[in-house]
Amino acid sequence: MLKKENILLVDDDVQILELLQRHLKAMDYHTFKAVSVKEALFILKDTSIDLLITDINMPGVDGIQLVKYVAEHYPQMPKLVVTGFPSVADALSVIQSGATDYLTKPFTKTELETAVKKAMALSGRIKSTKNQTRAQGHADMIGASAAFQEVTEIIERVKDNRATILVRGESGTGKELVARAIHYSGKYARAPFVAVNCGAIPENLLEAELFGYKKGAFTGATEQRNGFFQAAHGGTLFLDEIGNAPQSVQAKLLRALQEKEVTKVGSRKPEQLEVRVIAATNTDLEEAIGKKTFREDLYYRLTVVSISVPPVRDRKEDIPLLVQRFLEKYGVEYKDRFVRITPKALAVLERYSWPGNVRELENVVQRAIIMSDGEVDVEHLPNSLKYKIPFPEQGLVSLREKERQYLQEVLMAMEGNKTKAAKILGIDRKTLREKLR
Repeated sequence: MLKKENILLVDDDVQILELLQRHLKAMDYHTFKAVSVKEALFILKDTSIDLLITDINMPGVDGIQLVKYVAEHYPQMPKLVVTGFPSVADALSVIQSGATDYLTKPFTKTELETAVKKAMALSGRIKSTKNQTRAQGHADMIGASAAFQEVTEIIERVKDNRATILVRGESGTGKELVARAIHYSGKYARAPFVAVNCGAIPENLLEAELFGYKKGAFTGATEQRNGFFQAAHGGTLFLDEIGNAPQSVQAKLLRALQEKEVTKVGSRKPEQLEVRVIAATNTDLEEAIGKKTFREDLYYRLTVVSISVPPVRDRKEDIPLLVQRFLEKYGVEYKDRFVRITPKALAVLERYSWPGNVRELENVVQRAIIMSDGEVDVEHLPNSLKYKIPFPEQGLVSLREKERQYLQEVLMAMEGNKTKAAKILGIDRKTLREKLR
């Protein structure tokens, strides 16, 4: 059975949306509706769209700006503009903005069908041969640096097989984004993607959560339950913070990878499963092997393919691209418009070392947008990012004092929010509280 094409309809007039949806449904298309550009951007982010149909005149961000955005971020997607201005000059302006074609109001059902078929036919001619699922492959990953391109090249090579992969990188570099890009850009994209944070589940529960359990296997097991492995059958299981898995779980993980089967807690009957495992760590597993806290045989089983995600300080040329993405994302969410950034403010962001990596950068841009009136300037950035002159009389300080100073800077940048500060620091709230004491 052929998949129905997905069409995104954008118009602030609900009646027109209903009319378009009714006509397109009769033509056997699947439709998504948005009454604003802001709502449309959320749909584009989470859904694979084959055609955009948008009105021009809408409050806040207009349809022309949406067409320009889609032309840049989803170049393979045809864009059909509905306009009430049939003049040659206006039609030319619409096409120059990046639209594939335009439809003049009022239009008949036949005219709509002809325009949609024409746009879909053009889409078939220009579509890339690469699998374009879920927002055009790696759309959530931004970068043009050599270090970033190296990661995307490996993703392209591994996306269509079930090889076990270990993603390494500092906290906040986007290891889960890499795992999602592998899954959603490959041939298993329609199968489940299940993400598990091994560091967030208590040790005594992790085994049961991963492999499932039989009724009566332990106190509180009042029914049989499948685990994350069973939930990911046919797809991808992402095990974040794999270095935190206890030895007992490591042994069962090794067997699951070797034999492609798992056994529920309290059961003796193994279950055959087809699951691609992608693990991630921000710790040194080789050091953990030396300390006997991580199994060497599991390490080699996990590293069939190894991907190292570079920290932001090693890909500073990507900072303007990342900032632009966050401006678009949060500008529309918080301000109902696209937000700009001044060259001076961007220079400050490019100069900073970003110990919290992409996560920290996103938090800073998000906060700056909230504090600004549509244009982010230096005054909207945290003081911890701004240039400082080190005074010689301060001299060198102890590592403990340096840590104390940095904790204060991060807390100040996050306006005292300990949860956000802990995320940037790559530690949990409990550890942060202990350090603050």
